[in-house]
Amino acid sequence: MNRLDELDLKILYELVNDASISVPEMSRKIGANTSVIYSRIKRLLKLGVIKKYTIIMDESKLGVNINAIVGINRDPKAKQHVYEEIKNIPQVTNISEVSGRFDMLVSIGVKNLEELHNVVINRIGKIDGILNTETFVELHKSENKAVYVKSLLEQQKQKVVLE
Repeated sequence: MNRLDELDLKILYELVNDASISVPEMSRKIGANTSVIYSRIKRLLKLGVIKKYTIIMDESKLGVNINAIVGINRDPKAKQHVYEEIKNIPQVTNISEVSGRFDMLVSIGVKNLEELHNVVINRIGKIDGILNTETFVELHKSENKAVYVKSLLEQQKQKVVLE
């Protein structure tokens, strides 16, 4: 795998903070030539480091007022069936297979508690192969990706000093 250098991590940091930043603006902020930034972004895309550019929505403006995570235990023999059924529930935003107490963690976005109850009890709970569920209502959510990328950048700088 190609190693990322300090410039790559600076580019990633800027994109994580604001994916709509223009290359010329990023060039000014980072202090690198615009053509270099363009080629580095192209390289990061080709390497698969950048998978896609996306947006962060204000879900409340779309009527989604409650987000929850449902921990699910399922019959191992029904793994694919359970996955396919859950994938087809419109309120499901993310499905993760995990280790630990649950087999799956499913993120859900709904308008109200009544809809959450309906999705968990009447949709997920009635899927053949579901053994039990536990629902966690999200009280607050914050992203930490910029801090994470910044820590990678600091590690890269320390590595350069040590070498």
